[in-house]
Amino acid sequence: MSCCAPGTEASLDMARATLALPSAEELMLASRDLGEGLRQIDLSVPGVHCGTCISAVEHALVALSPVQKARVNLSTRRVSIVWHASEGEGAMDPVDFVRAIKRATGYDAHLLSAAEEAGDVLKAQLIRGVAVCGFAAANIMLLSVSVWSGAEASTRDLFHWISAMIAAPALVYGGRFFYRSAYAALSRGRTNMDVPIALAITLSYAVSLWETLHHGEHAWFDATVSLLFFLLIGRTLDHIMRDRARSAITGLARISPRGAMVVSNDRSREYRPVEDVVPGDRIAIAAGDRVPVDGLVIEGESDLDLSIVNGESAPVAVRAGALVQAGTVSLTGSLLLQATATARQSFLSEIITLMEAAEGGRAQYRRIADRAAQIYSPAVHLLALLTFLGWGMFGGDWKQAMLIAIAVLIITCPCALGLAVPVVQVVAAGRLFQNGVMVKDGSAMERLAEIDSVVFDKTGTLTLGRPQLVETVGTPARIAMAAAIAAHSRHPLSQSIYNAYPGPVASLGTVTEIAGDGLLAKMPEGKYRLGKRAFACPGSVSPQRGGSEVVLSLDTVEIARFHLEDRLRPDAETAIETLQQKGFETRVLSGDRQPVVAAMAARLGIDAFEAELSPGGKTKAIEALQRGGRRVLMVGDGINDAPALSAAHVSMAPATAADIGRQAADFVFMHDSLEAVPMAIRISVKAGRLIRENFALAIGYNIIAVPIAIAGYATPLIAAIAMSTSSLIVVANSLRLNDVRRAKAKSPEVDRVSAGPLPGKASLA
Repeated sequence: MSCCAPGTEASLDMARATLALPSAEELMLASRDLGEGLRQIDLSVPGVHCGTCISAVEHALVALSPVQKARVNLSTRRVSIVWHASEGEGAMDPVDFVRAIKRATGYDAHLLSAAEEAGDVLKAQLIRGVAVCGFAAANIMLLSVSVWSGAEASTRDLFHWISAMIAAPALVYGGRFFYRSAYAALSRGRTNMDVPIALAITLSYAVSLWETLHHGEHAWFDATVSLLFFLLIGRTLDHIMRDRARSAITGLARISPRGAMVVSNDRSREYRPVEDVVPGDRIAIAAGDRVPVDGLVIEGESDLDLSIVNGESAPVAVRAGALVQAGTVSLTGSLLLQATATARQSFLSEIITLMEAAEGGRAQYRRIADRAAQIYSPAVHLLALLTFLGWGMFGGDWKQAMLIAIAVLIITCPCALGLAVPVVQVVAAGRLFQNGVMVKDGSAMERLAEIDSVVFDKTGTLTLGRPQLVETVGTPARIAMAAAIAAHSRHPLSQSIYNAYPGPVASLGTVTEIAGDGLLAKMPEGKYRLGKRAFACPGSVSPQRGGSEVVLSLDTVEIARFHLEDRLRPDAETAIETLQQKGFETRVLSGDRQPVVAAMAARLGIDAFEAELSPGGKTKAIEALQRGGRRVLMVGDGINDAPALSAAHVSMAPATAADIGRQAADFVFMHDSLEAVPMAIRISVKAGRLIRENFALAIGYNIIAVPIAIAGYATPLIAAIAMSTSSLIVVANSLRLNDVRRAKAKSPEVDRVSAGPLPGKASLA
């Protein structure tokens, strides 16, 4: 088996070596309940380097009978494990996950809370290693000047021995990053990029020591320590640049509150770690505090900074009954919240999870890089061996043959190849986040770059999804019943009817939502239906007018009617025009009435549209397009769009979409502006181009460098500089993705995110 380790992160195992392994209790507390007896835990496994490592970890975990799924994220070095958590005898001890990973790979697994600490430890260790090796190299160079100037034999030998004594501790201290990683790989029957480096450093020192013992004229202690010095510089810079690339995630993690002030029934207050907050807890938020978990305002008023939610700088007033999300900031007043989710299930945690997932994904390019690296690593060792034998047998100078082989080992290290894909995906995910778009995995960006058609839902997608009630027909009692039924749905039309009702509404126990049609409430007097006319009153005819119609019926007889109108999303016309100018086919698939959809499509300049579609109808339309050779991006929200989102080549949903819609989508955009769609396409296309450029740089480097090293024109020191430079060039090329222009600023007319239900409706929120 072979493995390729990309740069700095290979040493994270060592940085975590001083951290205690998690206990069973800690692991269970860090896991979350998925329902139906399933639990999930995410662990940090910093030693993971490539496809071989991923396979080893996943196979070791899946071999444990309770484990249902194990997925490794290569870029973040994390593994997500889902297992059946039975109780009593035969229950799974989560510590077995850590042990299985250790047995299979030699790598330690830790709780995610240790990740930031370990990263800081590693950075400090790398910097100290650079300092020690730099100091040693400078002093050995001073001694070498005398040797090069023609010192006498006894003086030369003395300087060689002094150089050897300076080099030895430098190699032990600075080389430990490579030696520990190489040993962990070899002890499991694998190789990684640190194996040839460790071998090259050791052989170079050994050859120099042999020359010193035999009073040789030349020794290469200066080159050996300088080699290690430059390797550590490259690794340190790589670590810093990777941190910069992942700054979007780390920035979010750092603003996450560490704790919350929980208010008990007797009004006493207790500060708890945010992980210990559970739904139902009451939390005090002072002015200036960041909201720790999603919650419902039950007391107080304040202006809330929602920029992390909707990208808008203007604060939004909230009061009792408003739903607030984790990560938002109370600016002007104090609030008392009732927690509606744990920290792991809250909005901010969801964003971080999506960002980290974006860096995983088994995209085609990553699979190519992994397969190439698996072949590449053993080929490096074979090539170095053949170079050594060739120079030794045909040149006759085995010492020179050894030095050339060492240079080949170093210069052919596949660092750049290992970095070609993940760094671009990390930067792209951060760039998308800066523009208000979350992406679930790297393969979604790859698929988005391949599309040629964009299909939009209407309500909540092309429009803001916050329709205004403009006409109501019905008695007060029937309108109250409609509001009570509408309270059970997150559909924009239902929420508008509910929010427009001026007073409290009755609590109904049996209300069922039928995706794409409406709501069904079974009451003693009969069945109430609230939704499309075709659903509420089959066979009746809708009035031909713009806007959306919602009908309330009792046993299919109309008893109330509501007319609502929605506004287009900001930049909708511009976004559609941009897509059409770039050659993308655009169309609308909607469940709304024909006249409404036709008017919307005409206003946006979209010729192709279909109206009054069921969820299955939308899915069939998407599948028909794809059978015709189209690669479709579906943009939609709501429960009724979820099947179509899943069926499309790639999909996108607004943050206001129903939970099932967001889960089905590959991308989630946080802003109101529809400019997020062409912007995400631009970044994904650019990312694909940069990945191909990185492959070309990595392959081109080896095409040029390997023959030079085999021909004997590269010393081990030059090889180290070239190898480190190639990795940094790939990372720097990936950072060019930041040049993609930002989505244009939203206009001041953009509607703000609703602060939630009106006061007095907290029980229904």
